[in-house]
Amino acid sequence: MPIKRYQHYLSFLGIILILFFTACTTKKKQEQFTIAFSQCVESDLWRKTMLEEMKRELSFHPNVTFLYKQADGNSQKQITQVKELLSKNIDLLIISPNEADPLTPIVEETYKQNIPVIVVDRKISTPLYSAYVGGDNYEVGKMAGQYAAQLLNGQGNIIEVTGLPKSSPAIERHNGFVDALKNYPSVKIVKQVNGEWLKEKAQSKLAAIPGQYPGVNLFFAQNDRMALGTYEVFKAKGMATKPKIIGVDGLPGKGAGLDLVSGKVITATMLYPTGGEEAIRTALKILNKEKFEKQNLLQTTVIDFTNVRIMQLQAAKVASQQQQIERQQTLITEQVRIYNNQRTLLYIMVLSLALAIILGGLAFYSLRENRKINKQLLFQNLEISDQKAQLEIMSAKAQAANEAKVNFFTNISHEFRTPLTLILGPLEELLTNTKNSYTTNQSLSLVQKNVMRLLRLVNQLMDFRKIEADKMKLKASENDLITFISEIVQSYKSIAQKRGIDLRLITNERQLNIWMDATMIDKVIFNLLSNAFKFTNDNGFIHVYVTKEDNEAVVKVEDNGVGISQNALQHAFEIFYQGDYENYKGSGLGLALSKELIQLHKGSISVNSEKWKGTTFEFRLPLGKEHLCEEEMIEGEYNQAALYEQEKIYTSDLQSIPVAKQETVDVKNAKEQSILIIEDNADLSAFLARKFNTEYEILEADNGQTALQQAFDNIPDLIICDVVIPGKDGMALTNIFKNDIRTSHIPIILLTAKSSVEQQIEGMKNRADAYITKPFNVHFLEQTIKSLMANRARLKEHFTGDLSSNLKTQTVGKLDRKFINEFTTLVESNIANEDFSVDDVCKAMAISRVQLYRKVKALLNINVNDYILNTRLQKAKYLLQHEEATVSEIAYKVGFSSPAYFSTVFKSKFGVTPKAFKEK
Repeated sequence: MPIKRYQHYLSFLGIILILFFTACTTKKKQEQFTIAFSQCVESDLWRKTMLEEMKRELSFHPNVTFLYKQADGNSQKQITQVKELLSKNIDLLIISPNEADPLTPIVEETYKQNIPVIVVDRKISTPLYSAYVGGDNYEVGKMAGQYAAQLLNGQGNIIEVTGLPKSSPAIERHNGFVDALKNYPSVKIVKQVNGEWLKEKAQSKLAAIPGQYPGVNLFFAQNDRMALGTYEVFKAKGMATKPKIIGVDGLPGKGAGLDLVSGKVITATMLYPTGGEEAIRTALKILNKEKFEKQNLLQTTVIDFTNVRIMQLQAAKVASQQQQIERQQTLITEQVRIYNNQRTLLYIMVLSLALAIILGGLAFYSLRENRKINKQLLFQNLEISDQKAQLEIMSAKAQAANEAKVNFFTNISHEFRTPLTLILGPLEELLTNTKNSYTTNQSLSLVQKNVMRLLRLVNQLMDFRKIEADKMKLKASENDLITFISEIVQSYKSIAQKRGIDLRLITNERQLNIWMDATMIDKVIFNLLSNAFKFTNDNGFIHVYVTKEDNEAVVKVEDNGVGISQNALQHAFEIFYQGDYENYKGSGLGLALSKELIQLHKGSISVNSEKWKGTTFEFRLPLGKEHLCEEEMIEGEYNQAALYEQEKIYTSDLQSIPVAKQETVDVKNAKEQSILIIEDNADLSAFLARKFNTEYEILEADNGQTALQQAFDNIPDLIICDVVIPGKDGMALTNIFKNDIRTSHIPIILLTAKSSVEQQIEGMKNRADAYITKPFNVHFLEQTIKSLMANRARLKEHFTGDLSSNLKTQTVGKLDRKFINEFTTLVESNIANEDFSVDDVCKAMAISRVQLYRKVKALLNINVNDYILNTRLQKAKYLLQHEEATVSEIAYKVGFSSPAYFSTVFKSKFGVTPKAFKEK
């Protein structure tokens, strides 16, 4: 409850802060724009003035980002720069093209991308742009021509200094100038000089003019820089009489047009406004979706000695106003900064006040809640104290009960040893009786082997209980480890010889005395060697190494067996862990007990293995006796009799039980039915095979993959399958067999130690025919097999008696009914085809010849060819009874190649010729 109230307070605080900041930021945020300007060149004062005018106008619009690039008079460079600007997601492009034709495609491309384009100063060769801002160059040229004619009083010679020939201003100014002079035939343009808009170019081109054209009265330069160059050429020649010079631009500033006219360097200049401010204003109208003009032509006028002073004063006034504007903007920026700092401080103070109020309320609330919580905690502490007392009483009872369980388990384990001893004693007497038959000795050897296995498990469980109860005490004595291990290795020599295994003890030590409890260490060594023999294939090797390293005795047991996977390796010494070691499943006790026994000796044990390459177990025991206390040491050597008992217990599991040689069966008396036994325990598999091989042909498999291969290759009459086997388990195999058309008819008996009702239900869901739990009665298993075989035989008779009328029977599976339907339909639909054969059936049903024969034989108890022939004869018999066709016609209808052959087969089957049968 307190946590929820805290959450309510914090939510209320969040709402207050949101409302506060919302109220403080209600000013509408202007939309942001990005305008790009691509200038053809920046070297002259006119273009620098245009750029300054744009920046001056943009100073009133802080929401506009301005990008600028100039191309140094290179058209290709300007195209590249425009593409770079377009990649920056601009909102509008202003361009002053270097030349009209080269820049036209990029302007069209920009315009088609829905980006507005404003062309300034120079025009392009397309109408695909948003607006044009600039002077009327034609009007500038025309006004210059009229002014020149007036200066010359309607008579004289003129040289025209032009800009770039392909630029639109040069072309338009020339056309206007020429058109104005048409009204004055005595005024002639004697030459045109290309100054490329540059003073230096104009000077170099005009250097020879004074000598070539001495009678020139006036020069018309298309901009003031080239006009200045013209003046300097004549000044350098030192000529007394200089021609009149008219320029274009009329810019303020030192060395600009107004300055040149005022200083009488040139006669006059034509005002050509830069249009920077107008370009920005037009751009903002377009971006703000306001009404604008596409053609924005700027007015021009003549500036000469009569009005130059007025123009200079106006320019100076504008410059002064711009400086004032910039100072005011600086002051405004500083005021805005101060305002923002004060507003931020106010926010912090209001926020701090709100937090202080809310935290104060929370502190008061927390104090009140803490008092309540302390009362609750006091009450809970009393309850916990009572529960603790009860738990102590229950723990004491549980400890006593656990102790009673341990004692009971220990006692019952001892009780197990007594009947096992009583079983083992008479059993060994029976084995020594020479009158026993071979089969009897096999059964007795199997019993002895499993009694020893049970005895070993009981001993290991008792040892574990002693270790858990801290009742297993070390009784160490000084012994020669080399001799001790040699005697144990010798116990396995006969087993190694029978299996062709290279068993060796390898050491450089003649004697290695250590203090050890022989009854414990022999269990460790016997267990490691027994595991090595279990997991090493015939003709492999098992080597035991004994060395002395750093005051320790080191024993290694190495083999080249199946190895252990990395996952199982991590759990190798955990109690009751059963790794998947091919066909062997251990109890999970041996290695865990070995580790405990080695640790009692203050030693260590480890394992290193790689799947399919072998395993090495290593244990280390400290030398000397400093690590042992007095109670853990005794005098004397180990007991040889105890060692012999361990030998019998551990090696009996590895002894193979000889299998009686099966007598050669006469072909005439060959067994008609076969059983596939799928069991990973070799002894149980051999026992079942020995039990049933007198009546049935026995097939064996010890893992899932082998079982599948045996079943599909041999199609047995019955399958006995253990549930827990390596690879695919019995449940999975049953599901596969029952869903495959080749094996779906085979009865399956599941054998398992899992006896719960749920597990039996799972087996029946997988369509097993019987579920028998271990330990099972052999006679019950035998009768189950006979019952399933008899039911299968009756099913065959049922199908072969009247197949067509009994296809819906529920005594056979769906897959088998489907197979029968497909097979019989295929035969009946091809009954008139005399070339129809078994190969056609196999191809149509996608099944091999062998599997077809076995399946039909198993379900219908008849050969495939015989079935096809019988179907033809039954059809012929029906036609003879119900149709008026001749015997020959009927013979061909049922697929016989000739009537004579049909009559022979029909008589052989029914004992009467077709003709006689028809007449009856």
